[in-house]
Amino acid sequence: MSRMEIPTDWTFKSISVAEGFDRHVREQLPFYELVSGAVAHIARHYLREDGTYYDVGASTGNLSKLLQDTCQRRNVTVIGIDNSPQMRSLYEGYGSIEIADCTNYPYRSFDVATLFLTLMFIPVEKRVPLLEELYENLREGGALIVVDKEESEGGYTGTIFRRLTLAGKVATGTKAEEIITKELSLAGVQRAITTDVFPVRPVEFFRYGEFVGWILEK
Repeated sequence: MSRMEIPTDWTFKSISVAEGFDRHVREQLPFYELVSGAVAHIARHYLREDGTYYDVGASTGNLSKLLQDTCQRRNVTVIGIDNSPQMRSLYEGYGSIEIADCTNYPYRSFDVATLFLTLMFIPVEKRVPLLEELYENLREGGALIVVDKEESEGGYTGTIFRRLTLAGKVATGTKAEEIITKELSLAGVQRAITTDVFPVRPVEFFRYGEFVGWILEK
């Protein structure tokens, strides 16, 4: 896995970002492998025979790759959605990958959709319509699985959560300069979410600093 050159303004539509993504995300997010495995484990509980799974913000296809055996045994149709052609060239996931804007994609009836570190890169005004559209097309008994960065609480606990995230990045051996450069590049591109965007009350399954995982059942 190559090391990426961090752009001044963060974008996934960069060959350098795409080529260095797998290494970078594991360095910046020390829980990445653990939560990826947890998401795949949860998804298996909702994927039915001849079902459909959407990986919204699929990047290089890590989640569908983890679910490949299950999806093959159950004849699940797997559709990855990403807006970066550069990512498609490096896609290693299972099923198909479509380059599209997930906020106006023609979703069909499905059983599981994952949004793994996706919502924070979607414009604020488009988040509720996207989640409502997904939930409307979700079959009864299915689930949306979301992992994202949540707006920090105020006061001292908010400070602690931010520092916990930073400490995790440092613990992976990532250089402080790279951490700061990445944070500054996200200005105006990444914005943490709030749970009031969800169409139903979510069930939390993970929390590390500012990052949280939720399940939304139907």
